[in-house]
Amino acid sequence: MTRPGPPAGGSFPARPAPPAGGSFPARPGPPAPGSFPARPGPPAGARPGPPPDLGDDETRHPAVDAAVQSLANAATLAPADQIAQYEAAYDTLRETLATIDQT
Repeated sequence: MTRPGPPAGGSFPARPAPPAGGSFPARPGPPAPGSFPARPGPPAGARPGPPPDLGDDETRHPAVDAAVQSLANAATLAPADQIAQYEAAYDTLRETLATIDQT
């Protein structure tokens, strides 16, 4: 197997030279603090309230009620901590529905 050589009939074109003066223009730095407006927070009243009263306790499931309450409590946590609460509630609801389907 042979390697390709230079193009036939001559040499490669010349590379462009660096800019005159020997240095490149300086890159802009990060923006100064306070040069952008602050991010707005969530609108007032955007958080959900307690779950509505659904009536008769005999038709409710305690595991589902606990999962719904944990989701309401997660609204007060930092976003990183909310993820664990949502995953735990999801697991609880999934397991509860699986046991209901089996009966």
